[in-house]
Amino acid sequence: MVIHLAARAGVRPSVENPSLYVDVNVNGTLTLLEAMRQAQVTKIVMASSSSVYGNSSTIPFTEADACDRPLSAYAASKRAAELLAHTYYHLHGFDITCLRFFTVYGPRQRPEMAISQFTASISNGYPITLYGDGSTARDYTYVTDIVSGVLAAIKNLGGFNIYNIGGSAPVTLLSLIQHIEKGLGSKAVINWQPMQPGDVEQTYADLSLARKLLHYEPTISIEKGIEQYIIWFHQNNTLTML
Repeated sequence: MVIHLAARAGVRPSVENPSLYVDVNVNGTLTLLEAMRQAQVTKIVMASSSSVYGNSSTIPFTEADACDRPLSAYAASKRAAELLAHTYYHLHGFDITCLRFFTVYGPRQRPEMAISQFTASISNGYPITLYGDGSTARDYTYVTDIVSGVLAAIKNLGGFNIYNIGGSAPVTLLSLIQHIEKGLGSKAVINWQPMQPGDVEQTYADLSLARKLLHYEPTISIEKGIEQYIIWFHQNNTLTML
């Protein structure tokens, strides 16, 4: 079987370079599915994203939502990859599970992601840039919970399925900063900017389906997750990485 986690990631950069995101995420996934078909490998668990929900009016987000109003090329590319996956399930009998990850964080997080940037900047006394008024919220999911979701999907693979894999506990941007400040023992200097194109107001995973069929349950709270990330951050000499 195949575990497909590869992608061109990032909402904001996709607004500036949509063709790159479509090429990597859509054509890349199609290339992989075709290679599987030719090799007669018909089982795959693939990473999708909470961004496919856009600004859904259904809170929390459920897998039954239409997901037909993406707000960025990244979101559109991940939804397109899901639809391609369904095509291979229908035409070629693939067993496919798409996992919609909700804002993954933890050790080795990409350096341009919010928690990585904020932690590095605050620890060095540099200002951080926040977009909007601080009320936007994300359903942060610690990396070990993501891994448990992937392993659960592997064990329960059959047919075509989509599951939310999240923490199911949205945290506002201001609350996130407060958790990081507490962990570092330092106050943030904030540079406020307007909301950015493509950003959603809130993400919030309904885990009912994943709990029922995958027996998935997140175990790491945002408080514990930030604490563990900051420990890793200090241990890996990343204080000057910005």
